Amino acid sequence: MSLQGCKIGFGLTGSHCTYDSVFPEIEKLVQAGANVIPVVTFTVKNTETRFGKGEDWIERIENLTGNKVIDSIVKAEPLGPKIPLDCMVIAPLTGNTMSKFANAMTDSPVLMAAKATIRNGKPVVLGISTNDALGLNGVNLMRLMATKNIYFIPFGQDDPVKKPNSMVARMTKLSETIESAMAGKQLQPVIVERYLDGN
Repeated sequence: MSLQGCKIGFGLTGSHCTYDSVFPEIEKLVQAGANVIPVVTFTVKNTETRFGKGEDWIERIENLTGNKVIDSIVKAEPLGPKIPLDCMVIAPLTGNTMSKFANAMTDSPVLMAAKATIRNGKPVVLGISTNDALGLNGVNLMRLMATKNIYFIPFGQDDPVKKPNSMVARMTKLSETIESAMAGKQLQPVIVERYLDGN
């Protein structure tokens, strides 16, 4: 399936260490002809970490996509009825945002965009990056996996010895996952040996 002309929302949440593996995949979407609309959480916008400043990440994604970021719940709401998306991506998806999404909480622009997309019967693709996917957040992960129109970038344990509960998506599978999701299918295998491939 071609992504040419597809309107894809791209949500970033606060797993700052994962951005370097996500941004090349955003670039691939743009190169494939998709209209990528960036959406960010308040954490992304306002936090400075050793991985960079929020304002620098905002500038980078705006330059990459050619679109201004959606950075408020009010700005994200029209992605439902007025400006429908063909697909909404959240990558990286932190454990915090995952737990809120699984429990119908909508307190960020990214969650509002995802909720609006689900309401329209369109796919939401999730690329997890969380230290507790096999811990307390496991129930939320499974709830989302069992939810209609939600699809996952294949994921696995990134460090089974030092962080046994941690799981991270293989972000290089993003475009392929979107294509499958838009065809109504989950890309398989969804559980991969993430720690072996370094991606």
